[in-house]
Amino acid sequence: MSTVADKLAKKSSSKSSAKQVRLRLVYVDFWSAVKLSFLAAVALAIVTVVSFFLVYMIVQTTGLIAKADEFFASFSDGSLSLSQFVGLPQVMAFAAVVAILNLVVVTVLGAVVAGIYNLAVKVTGGLLVGFTSN
Repeated sequence: MSTVADKLAKKSSSKSSAKQVRLRLVYVDFWSAVKLSFLAAVALAIVTVVSFFLVYMIVQTTGLIAKADEFFASFSDGSLSLSQFVGLPQVMAFAAVVAILNLVVVTVLGAVVAGIYNLAVKVTGGLLVGFTSN
């Protein structure tokens, strides 16, 4: 009468040969690369907007903007105020512009990289990738 432990010991003692496969990546689908790079760009845009907000809140809470206002007021006659230009609406608008530009640039860059890879494959033959099954 065998127990579960005996079955597991017997199974682990027999070495199964892992099958290895070597494949060559010779084509990257253009639209798949565009969709994937767009998804990565959306994630990057969200991180950008949140980080701009967090940095602004930290700078506002620590009083650095008020200190910079005092510093600029010492050079001017008091008419120049940094807090006029650096408020939460202005910072979030700038963050949105940066996020949208990054969205476009990263998406186009993903498409360009896929195109360059497809052209380079014609010269080099592709990327050799190894896979194994356990």
